[in-house]
Amino acid sequence: MIASFTLEVRKKVHDMMQDLIDKYFIDHLAISEQDARMLHQKYYTEYGLAIEGLVRHHKVDPLEYNRKVDDALPLEGVITPDPQLSRLLSDLDTRKVRPWLFTNAHISHGRRIVRLLGVEELFEGITYCDYTKEPLICKPHEEMYDKAEADAGAVSSQACFFVDDSYLNCTHAQARGWTTAHLVEPGLPEPGIKASKYQIQSLEELRIIWPQFFKLPSTGATNLSQL
Repeated sequence: MIASFTLEVRKKVHDMMQDLIDKYFIDHLAISEQDARMLHQKYYTEYGLAIEGLVRHHKVDPLEYNRKVDDALPLEGVITPDPQLSRLLSDLDTRKVRPWLFTNAHISHGRRIVRLLGVEELFEGITYCDYTKEPLICKPHEEMYDKAEADAGAVSSQACFFVDDSYLNCTHAQARGWTTAHLVEPGLPEPGIKASKYQIQSLEELRIIWPQFFKLPSTGATNLSQL
């Protein structure tokens, strides 16, 4: 999902999320904090989402997990409207590209984030991990990319342009034929091998690498749809 949080905000949200996930592991699996962190990381690495491992191996109710983790995050006041992101999305030429959210979150959390950022009305649709269905399907599984293409009405994989801050998600998108930009913000370590053709430090750079999707004249910002 496109997000333009500062590194400080991103870290704060990440840390809050990790704490709630670890607490869920501890409470529902009756394991130690150390074991919870190890199992959380194991499931995230293997499946792309901790919840997928919980559902596969522990028969956890994903909607209950969503209520106690994602939807329980105290994000109001942490994530605030982002005028720069709003300008970026508004500058897209929607005759040429469909701004589309593509997230591993359940729909309630995905919509909450863009509402808090003040850009909910600037996307034409959303592809999300549906916690009401089994098996759970999320990025980087191939079926999730299939779903995104179908939801967005893409005519082919080659017609899809994608930006994500996950190395793994970007490598799979690139291999699929999507034109992909890996967002690696300043202050974060750069990968030894690039995940995709493009690597950017800011969404603003999308105006430079994909100028064909923006209205003219340029206002000096940059953005993209997440498909």
